[in-house]
Amino acid sequence: MNFNLDTVIAFISLYGFRLIGAILIFYIGKIIARFLTNLIKKAMRKANLDETITKFGGNVIYGGLMLFIILAALSKLGINTNSFIAVLGAAGLAVGLAFQGTLSNVGAGVLLVFFRPFNVGDFINAAGESGAVEEINLFSTLLKTGDNKQIIIPNSAIIGGNITNFSKKETRRVDFVFGIGYDDDLKLAKTTLEEIINADERVLEDPAAFVAVSELADSSVNFVVRAWVKSGDYWGVKFDTIEKVKLTFDEKNISIPYPQMDVHNDK
Repeated sequence: MNFNLDTVIAFISLYGFRLIGAILIFYIGKIIARFLTNLIKKAMRKANLDETITKFGGNVIYGGLMLFIILAALSKLGINTNSFIAVLGAAGLAVGLAFQGTLSNVGAGVLLVFFRPFNVGDFINAAGESGAVEEINLFSTLLKTGDNKQIIIPNSAIIGGNITNFSKKETRRVDFVFGIGYDDDLKLAKTTLEEIINADERVLEDPAAFVAVSELADSSVNFVVRAWVKSGDYWGVKFDTIEKVKLTFDEKNISIPYPQMDVHNDK
């Protein structure tokens, strides 16, 4: 077989330089992609973003850059990349449709991390469930209930509804309603409630506690009691106050009415 030396040299000159160019594009592009990805991840960590989102975002950015670099290297070799782009687009659409619910959870997870309606450790109510936040990952949020159960809620269910964060504010207001009988001493009852609230060191002086008659109900005169406390003291103050009021009312012969039904038998 006879070889035309000029043809061989021309072939090597053409495709050899293209191959070298493609290799340079790939390796140099790979170095640049790693550098940019690490730079973006450092910026995300400085912004105190969740580590899960930082890693996920870094992987997505690096994968996107590498895809662009590979297409650029193939184009340098003279390969038509339009067909590759079309196939990737079709594959991306198919994957997106197949994992629509999963991807919506990922998107919701990103929103939760970026907008921070709650943090790990906060006590929240979301998607009809209440508990302390243990973890926020790409697909779900893990809550720990007061009786030590773990609840896993899809992120899309949380972002699509109301979120109540009980830990966001430093202080909370504890509301009570106490009823006394119509024959009881109204002023004594009010003074007693004020003394109980003001004697609790956990109750804040500013804003001041509030005690007032709120309703003349069917079988009782109702008082509303409102006291401001630190968020961490909320349940302790609530439970202790209810117990203290019952014991003190008993000592002072102040009755706490309960619903009654009078039955008349007319003959």
